[in-house]
Amino acid sequence: MNANPALITLHGLLDRLEEAVEEETAALTQRRPLDFEEINRRKSRSLLELTRAIRSLPEALAGAREGALPARLASLRSKLLGNQDMLRIHLSAAQEIAAILGSEMGEADSDGTYSFAQVTRHASR
Repeated sequence: MNANPALITLHGLLDRLEEAVEEETAALTQRRPLDFEEINRRKSRSLLELTRAIRSLPEALAGAREGALPARLASLRSKLLGNQDMLRIHLSAAQEIAAILGSEMGEADSDGTYSFAQVTRHASR
């Protein structure tokens, strides 16, 4: 890794972001409980810090086109894509469960008995 302090900071930020993404992906893959608020806070903070760092060191980035940084960014991109896939799967499953529950609740409400409005209408005839 380059000895440039700005790049060292950038690599540290990438480490923290990758750690949060890997933790979330592993928990989703292994179906372990996860504090989504906390992991989202960590990822959001890491992305904010990363954005600020990149804006503040364009000259250091110009010299970093070779070396470890492009490989790190490619690795992060791959991990983010895997994380996105896992989140998509879990969101789809949650939507399916919500649809099933909604359907079941609707069927439970219409169990063959009359609603209050139907009983009132029938009684007034």
